Amino acid sequence: MATLGAADYVVIVLTMLISAGIGIYYWRTGGKQKSTEEYFVANRSMQVAPVAIALTVSYLSAVSLLGVSSENYVYGTQYAVIFIGYGLATPMVAYFYMPVFFKLKTASAFEYLQQRFGRAARLAGSFAFLLQLLLYSGVVLYAPALALEATTGISTTASVILIGLVCTFYSTIGGIKAVLITDVFQSALMLISVIMIIVTEAVDVGGLDKIWEIARRGSRIEFDNISMDPTVRHTWWSLTFGGFFTYLSLFGTNQVQVQRMLTIRDPRDARTAIWWSWPLSSLMSLGLCFCGLAIYAEYRDCDPLKNGRITSYDQLMPLYVMDMLSAYPGIPGLFIAGIFSAGLSTISATVNSLAAVILEDFIRPLCRTRGKEITTTGSIIISKVLGVIVGASCIALAFMSRHLGALLQAALTIFGVVGGPVFGLFTLGMFTQTGNQKGAIIGLLTSLIFSLWIGFGQPKPPIPNKLHATSCEYNVTVYHDYEESSHFANGQISRLSNSQTNDDSYFYLYRISYMWYCPIGSVLSFTVGWVASWICERISGKEREQLHPDLFTPILAARLRKREKNVEEFQSSATLDSIF
Repeated sequence: MATLGAADYVVIVLTMLISAGIGIYYWRTGGKQKSTEEYFVANRSMQVAPVAIALTVSYLSAVSLLGVSSENYVYGTQYAVIFIGYGLATPMVAYFYMPVFFKLKTASAFEYLQQRFGRAARLAGSFAFLLQLLLYSGVVLYAPALALEATTGISTTASVILIGLVCTFYSTIGGIKAVLITDVFQSALMLISVIMIIVTEAVDVGGLDKIWEIARRGSRIEFDNISMDPTVRHTWWSLTFGGFFTYLSLFGTNQVQVQRMLTIRDPRDARTAIWWSWPLSSLMSLGLCFCGLAIYAEYRDCDPLKNGRITSYDQLMPLYVMDMLSAYPGIPGLFIAGIFSAGLSTISATVNSLAAVILEDFIRPLCRTRGKEITTTGSIIISKVLGVIVGASCIALAFMSRHLGALLQAALTIFGVVGGPVFGLFTLGMFTQTGNQKGAIIGLLTSLIFSLWIGFGQPKPPIPNKLHATSCEYNVTVYHDYEESSHFANGQISRLSNSQTNDDSYFYLYRISYMWYCPIGSVLSFTVGWVASWICERISGKEREQLHPDLFTPILAARLRKREKNVEEFQSSATLDSIF
């Protein structure tokens, strides 16, 4: 296998230095981070374009670059249907969730939970978010490490530490401005990487239409799976509903994306950024889907995993680059820089957002209960120390991610089993007046326990006897650790089974597609929370607390204001009647 040359390392180092340099620049310019308002939300002075790009790339991490391409190589194009669900969720985010946070004007999205429910609900939601983002950041750090391991021979340990340190450095010293501007730079590198693979294979096989035709003959083109069976891994139903709830949980109530929206002063501009982020992320992801087909066109007669060249399908993309472009000095390095950039954009968002949550939701309230108030300078110092601690935690958790299986499925599982219940908690508060603190916490914990159980509690599938292909020319059946099985037939690699697991002896809930985790978690958290709130309200016998209309989604808030106005007019009329 070819390895990176000196020119490639120069390109990688330069991109790392540029990212670090952006952090230093924003550390030494502007308000020089004299307040947490500047450090966490950039004094609400950002423009639409960089925020829209940041909303896109903070979600499209290295997991997407490596995972989406391998998904389409192994299973086919059915996954692309998920973007329909994303499109349906975009107006929900823009018109029902985002306005509530804009009225709140705080660095932490979980401040909403305290104003709506109480202190305990805020802590519960914040802790769940910490769990979700730390788990996900481990997967994101591990993904680019796979790329280095497959192409350079550098150990995964060294790769994880290198990427984690660079990212922690610029996001800690530069604040949210550095994070957003580096996202713009890094998005360009990600786009170059995608285009480079598609163009290279198109030239090699004779055009984009040839890639599509090869994929069609290899049964990789699939958009018609409408099975109602929830154990089928990807169908129109699981991808549409799963994508809808996943997008809502990520963009509607997730601290990372909410914090980015709040860096814009005008809510209308923030809404524009949200609308732009969907086509941008969809175009990039569809490009990654086509990358998977391009890679399949190259390796359709000789699967690299069966041939022992890689240890995971998530290494396909870097392998392809080294096979096809290693003769051009610096080009493979540019691709690896794109993978690094994808990881950096997400981890930097994690570092900044978690530092904001820990400071605003845990440290500052704790100091206030002891009669102390953190000074502005003290807040900045604590924020940067927290950034370092969070970065180190991300590095540590990355070494656990190798046990989570395929990158894309691992990431979406984490989004579902933790993000779904938290999203249900916010939705309960914004869309109902019934929700109260006891019911909200009961709903969140019930949903979290159930979701974590079905998401991570199942036993590991038994590993069939391994048979290794000694020659890609033979028609043999081989098995591996990645999923169920892969077959060489008539010189082509058949698609793997599209079921979550092919073992019917498993408990039914363990066989449900991971795409249903987020919808199940969201609905369960909301429903149990609503019912428990109603029961607690009846048991206590207390009159429902009157809350400010700004704590509810705009439609409900308008109804409450109208009701308040009618009550005031009635009381005023009654007062006049009593006088005369």
